[in-house]
Amino acid sequence: MRGDFVVEPRRDRGREGRGPRSDRNAGPAQPQDEFKDEVVSVGPVSKTVKGGRRRSFRALVVVGNGNGKVGAGLGKALDLTDAIRKGIDDAKKNLIDVPRHDSTIPHEVLGRFGAGMVMLRPASPGTGVIAGRGVRPLMELAGIQDILAKSLGSANPYNVVYATIEALKELRSAQEVAALRGKAQKPKEAQESEVSPDGIA
Repeated sequence: MRGDFVVEPRRDRGREGRGPRSDRNAGPAQPQDEFKDEVVSVGPVSKTVKGGRRRSFRALVVVGNGNGKVGAGLGKALDLTDAIRKGIDDAKKNLIDVPRHDSTIPHEVLGRFGAGMVMLRPASPGTGVIAGRGVRPLMELAGIQDILAKSLGSANPYNVVYATIEALKELRSAQEVAALRGKAQKPKEAQESEVSPDGIA
């Protein structure tokens, strides 16, 4: 009579000392892009050629890091996804620095582009972003939390967005104005020390 034999459980050869399969194939963590984007307007575009009409899409996109950098770009492509991607790439090539004073802008400014005209006014804390469809995304992505905006010209979103960009380019911080006038701005502590507790300088 043959002896009894025991069937051992199957082993996964070469797996000893290795982690899970997902850990083996996982590559290095990719850094996340600091810029956020928002699509302001999309629409079809048709071009008449010899063979008929050629249809494509156009996308107006704004990008920003929420900390003083913002830009706008326009992308055109046969596919809507490609148009948005091109708009994002174009916006990142045209980033501008936006001076800020606490949570608002330093002073009132008026921007013009084509038939568009946008007025920006500083607002007290807690006011929020009082702006329309074309201006609001730019303010939020630039990190401005309190502002009053009014569109005085064309309601075309392209003119409104680029007029807002021109307005933001006109902003000047207190340090820049002092440097242009040839005056050194005093530190905030020194300015406060010049005023006595009773309010008399």
